[in-house]
Amino acid sequence: MAIVDRQSRREERRQQRAERKRLKQRQEQKERAERPDRSAERDREVIAPLLGWRHKGGGASPNIPNAVEYQATTAQACGLFPFVTSSKPPSIGTPIGRDLLSGEVVCLDPMAWLRAGLITNPGCFVLGQPGTGKSTFVKRLVTGAVAFGSQAIILGDTKPDYTDLIGHLGGQVVRIGRGLDRINPLDAGPLGGVMDRLTEVEREKLRWEVRSRRISLLMALCTLVREDRIANAEEVVLGAAVDLLDERLAGTRQPNVIDVLKVVEEGPESLRSFARADTRDQYDKRVDDLVFTLRLLCTGSLAGVFDGETTSPLDMEAPGISVDISRVGAAGDKLLTAAMLCTWSYGFGMVDAAAVLSEHGLIRRRSYIGVMDELWRALRGAPGLVEFADSLTRLNRSKGMASVMVTHSLSDLEALATEEDRAKARGFVDRSAITVLAGLPPRELASVNRITPMTGPEQGLVASWSSPDSWQPGARHPGRGKYLIKTGAERLGIPVQMTLTRDELTLYDTDQAIRRE
Repeated sequence: MAIVDRQSRREERRQQRAERKRLKQRQEQKERAERPDRSAERDREVIAPLLGWRHKGGGASPNIPNAVEYQATTAQACGLFPFVTSSKPPSIGTPIGRDLLSGEVVCLDPMAWLRAGLITNPGCFVLGQPGTGKSTFVKRLVTGAVAFGSQAIILGDTKPDYTDLIGHLGGQVVRIGRGLDRINPLDAGPLGGVMDRLTEVEREKLRWEVRSRRISLLMALCTLVREDRIANAEEVVLGAAVDLLDERLAGTRQPNVIDVLKVVEEGPESLRSFARADTRDQYDKRVDDLVFTLRLLCTGSLAGVFDGETTSPLDMEAPGISVDISRVGAAGDKLLTAAMLCTWSYGFGMVDAAAVLSEHGLIRRRSYIGVMDELWRALRGAPGLVEFADSLTRLNRSKGMASVMVTHSLSDLEALATEEDRAKARGFVDRSAITVLAGLPPRELASVNRITPMTGPEQGLVASWSSPDSWQPGARHPGRGKYLIKTGAERLGIPVQMTLTRDELTLYDTDQAIRRE
């Protein structure tokens, strides 16, 4: 009886729940039936009114702009997202400026790029019209290199542009000119000072290196004075004279041009045998032109600069060295060219000496950045001088030295006397892994394109920097501080805009003389 009562109560509760559920459903259906249908209103709200939506910034638009449509394959279109610029510019080295396309910071240091595998040699060639900021670009490289521990060597500052900067960085400034410092072209420099620290085999090897440098520079100076190449017989006599002086002086002092002249005029038996002259008259006839050439080095327009001992040896531990030859320029281009040649030889000799000493643990190993500004002035002095400059700079990679060559135009190199010189001069650009282009006209870019291939947009960009687009006085030159950095034929160039700090505006300023009024 009790079991039947429980079952009946459960059945009663189940029926009550079912009834409540039915009542709730009927109530919801009734409410839905009474609710108004707003779907039509929503559809009407999607379409804008005739005068536009009534809110801030709304209103009617008489024209609907047409968007630019592009078509591409699926392989190409994927490059449009998420970025439309090239890859991130290099961030290794000295900050140069910001990429004009992406705004990213661009860094450059030839030696740092070489270590990172971005380039294969540390040569940098800078081209640009006067006033576009070539020197400013190089000064930024020099400042950054010194900050990273490299030694900057300004191999012949002709204006001078770098003297104040090197002095500010705590470096050494050597001023060459009559009544100032002198350079002995035959001075072995630091190479001669390391002889006693080497073994006999290494000493003999270095002795031949010093001999080669002396004869090469002496031949270059003679070529400059004569404005023509010296004969083979004269080169043999010069080499024999240098060897004889080396034996006579025996390390007591460095030989100079006056010593060479005296030995050649003296004509000892060893020199006559090298000259293949059996009699004194035959020897005098053989060396007559050479004697006059050497006399011009000692008494002519070059007198007082290269006919004595070196007065200020270069400091191998200085953060930077600037050889100021601006005073020499007042005496003529020939003397200026001679000063540049001597400075180049002396500076590269110092780097060689430092490499030898660092190999033996006598000094710390460091890298170098050598600046050869106004390159065209040294190369145009006489036929054959390009070969001398080429021999100095060809092995910079193995020396740990970055070379920065600066000139206005490739036309400066094309104006050299012989086709052989012009071909070697073009090799300077071709051999430089980095080419930096400031503002250049289209005709100049056509010449550059034959050596360093450029795309059409790249040429148009650099050409747009070459001249102002307005006659308004005081307008900023469009190419001021803008550079295109090219590395190789396959890579796109990096357009950079440089911004100077307050100190740089003073140290890098090359227009002080113009504003002096």
